[in-house]
Amino acid sequence: MPVVVKWLEKHQYVGIDSTGHSVVLSSSAEGVGMKPSELLLVSLAACTAYDVVEILTKKRQKLESLTIEVQSEQDPDPPWAFHRFHVVYRLRGDLSDKAVRQAIELSEGRYCSVAATLRPAAELTWEYEISR
Repeated sequence: MPVVVKWLEKHQYVGIDSTGHSVVLSSSAEGVGMKPSELLLVSLAACTAYDVVEILTKKRQKLESLTIEVQSEQDPDPPWAFHRFHVVYRLRGDLSDKAVRQAIELSEGRYCSVAATLRPAAELTWEYEISR
């Protein structure tokens, strides 16, 4: 499943996935797209979001909304490698605490390929909040 990144101009790029969907990337100075390093955090959040929604749906949980925030820590010097990720799940709905915990544990530990790739290189922690 190849992806392509094309240079547009200055520090602006477009990333195209294997299905033809695209995202604009740039430096923070350009201000027209996502920073590539932050796209990694978005990928982690999106990967686990997909799993959590699927698992809660299969458990017949009444999920109304899900927001995931990823906080990170990077080394202070180049190449500024990430060494810690903390994922905060904010869910709303008529949800069982046990079902939510199980869904997150399954995603983080078994199904999310992004988390599985990052885990050997960085600490991954998580927490969740349920509002009804």
